[in-house]
Amino acid sequence: MDNKDLRLAVLIDSENISTKYMKCIFDEISNYGITTYKRAYGDWTSSRLGGWKEIFLKYAITPIQQYSYTQGKNSTDSAMIIDAMDILYSGKVDGFCILSSDSDFTRLAGRLREAGMLVIGMGEKKTVEAFRTACSVFKYLEVLMADGEEDEDDDTLSRQDIEESVRKIITDNNAMERETTVGEIGSKLSNRHADFDVRNYGYSKLSKFLESLNGISISFDGTSVVASLTSGELSRDSVESLVREILDKKKGKMPLPTLKQSIEKKYPDFNIRDYGYSKFARFVNDMTDIKVEDNVVYKEG
Repeated sequence: MDNKDLRLAVLIDSENISTKYMKCIFDEISNYGITTYKRAYGDWTSSRLGGWKEIFLKYAITPIQQYSYTQGKNSTDSAMIIDAMDILYSGKVDGFCILSSDSDFTRLAGRLREAGMLVIGMGEKKTVEAFRTACSVFKYLEVLMADGEEDEDDDTLSRQDIEESVRKIITDNNAMERETTVGEIGSKLSNRHADFDVRNYGYSKLSKFLESLNGISISFDGTSVVASLTSGELSRDSVESLVREILDKKKGKMPLPTLKQSIEKKYPDFNIRDYGYSKFARFVNDMTDIKVEDNVVYKEG
């Protein structure tokens, strides 16, 4: 079964996951398959969880009420585990996404994997190693959020929203040395944005719409239509050479924003998106012998 056909159950421990991560969470899950269950567990009578109501409506999540009967006992965890096993035995899913930074789900993750399930764990960097390694895949929420777009209050799906999503899909496939077909892009865009329709942008075909986006090219490969990123006139090698030259003059160390300004001063048309990145820091960090720490760039060696 291809990843795009996987049916996933998303179970959220609301007491350990912030609502600020929801957009990047569901963007990431869309790369693995389609969500058939979306449930969030918590004591919704608690004022601490007051911000979740909007999230339930926006992402069509079913809230599961779990009262805290005993001080110090986490009944939410128990409810999630029971539901996970019920869903497993229903035979209606191919995998689970467990959203929590709590080590109490370690055994659950292991049991689901024993049953042949894909188990995607997501939590903050404080998540203990035992839970992380029990999952098939584990994603740090801070990294997903940094790699994605900034949260927006505007509900309108702009061309830039779509362009960023398409670039990420292609970049992820490039990292795995896979081609990206237009059909795959259409499927993943629909998973990420339920209201996506090319007709909203004046096009009748997805391939024509993709061609209209900056830095995206379409070509035919046998029977498939393939999308790829186009590089600007400024080659990546030229940018990397300039980065090293600037750092050498600064004794191998300088603030990240200052480095970006120096590049833009020499190359006014420089755009990090031309190279498949949404963040300048990630572009620099992927260079050999260069690293970024605390918004400062270092040249090693």
